[in-house]
Amino acid sequence: MMQTGQPKRKRRRGVILTPKGLERFQQAKSDAEFEENAGHRYTLEALSERTGLAVDTLMKMLACEAGVDKQTLKVGFRAFKLTLEASDYFHPDAQEGESEGSESEELGLQIPDVPGGQVPLESAFYIERAVIEAECYKAVLQPGGLIRIKAPRRMGKTSLMSRILRQAAQQDCQTVSLSFQLADKDIFCDLDPFLQWFCANVGLGLQIPKRLNEYWDDLFGSKISCKIYFEQYLLPQTVQPLVLALDDVDRLFEYPDLADEFFGLLRTWHEEAKNRDIWKQLRLVVAHSTEVYIPLNVNSSPFNVGLPIELKAFTGQQVQDLAERHGLHWTEEQTGLLMNLVGGFPYLIQVALYHIWHQDVTLEQVLQPSAIATGIYGDHLQRQLWYLQQHPELAIAFAQVVAATKPVELSLVQAFQLQSLGLVHLQGNQAVPSCALYAEYFRDRLTEKVPT
Repeated sequence: MMQTGQPKRKRRRGVILTPKGLERFQQAKSDAEFEENAGHRYTLEALSERTGLAVDTLMKMLACEAGVDKQTLKVGFRAFKLTLEASDYFHPDAQEGESEGSESEELGLQIPDVPGGQVPLESAFYIERAVIEAECYKAVLQPGGLIRIKAPRRMGKTSLMSRILRQAAQQDCQTVSLSFQLADKDIFCDLDPFLQWFCANVGLGLQIPKRLNEYWDDLFGSKISCKIYFEQYLLPQTVQPLVLALDDVDRLFEYPDLADEFFGLLRTWHEEAKNRDIWKQLRLVVAHSTEVYIPLNVNSSPFNVGLPIELKAFTGQQVQDLAERHGLHWTEEQTGLLMNLVGGFPYLIQVALYHIWHQDVTLEQVLQPSAIATGIYGDHLQRQLWYLQQHPELAIAFAQVVAATKPVELSLVQAFQLQSLGLVHLQGNQAVPSCALYAEYFRDRLTEKVPT
């Protein structure tokens, strides 16, 4: 039962290293450089890989000017075999004479984010993928750079994309983010209105007037007109490089002819950057939830160039780290029990930790098979079931997967679509349920879909 009447807590805006804490960290780093790195100083990228913290987080931590969450300091210190002590940090907004609370109290001062959607930029509950983020932060600053992010829904693509854009903005780039989920369905029926919609929205993101009529010419056709609009109007208006982030591009896979034309255009722009300065200004970040299952010419596809990024499920260590940030001091066994139910899916993990932190449920209650349909995952499971009911061919395919005792071979399209929903893991085009939660819930509800 949800507990009410809890006093509201003032959230502290992180902690900052004291001179003593900074000195301890720098000394431990210097010792490690001498003993383990032949006396060579660690680069920020090397520090990021060692600590598991993103480069911008490390810079913020070592600058000692703005607060970071206490868990960040603990992780950084632990990487050099140090234990964070109370004298190593201070709260910049602590009132004089305010006593230091326990670790769990301090963590409790930071309110966990409601699960779903992007994790806010300043959230202490964002789990960094340090190596991936360092690669992306480097690639987005390359002239004509292209980053491709692939992962099932609710795996953290948009959260990563927003952090790439923040990093780019900090390096004096202009940024525009555009989700294809915002487009009306009719827009995808014809290339010309689609490309005009695309150009208009990029201009809107740059806050410059729409001048499509001046640059659009039926004689040249839609793709050339779109290229001219970028080359002669949008890009010259931006003094700094432009980072254009395109989310949910797999929505275009439902319209193969349109997708082939548009993705070919993106590939052309990427290739233009090798020869022309104006196109070096444009950097692309593209996110999609499934493999590209439509036929695209390998020479005109943007999905075989640039930096490929595939987001994986959380590891046990990452889940335990996130639990600690919720003030939950779990054993490895407790972490393992939750992962046995939901795998390492970030969203499913976040749902459990949020409700346990909120004291709606206990871990034991989350794990009860009888509570799966009506518990904290009930709404999510019903949405997944509704989607399958709207797509009977997928329901039949997934019914076979959850009913089987070994991997099931599916058609390529069905396999990729179920993977995009997070429902299956694939070995080639053979599928198994992605986690016990889905297998147990859907096994009973899709029984009648299994061919006899």
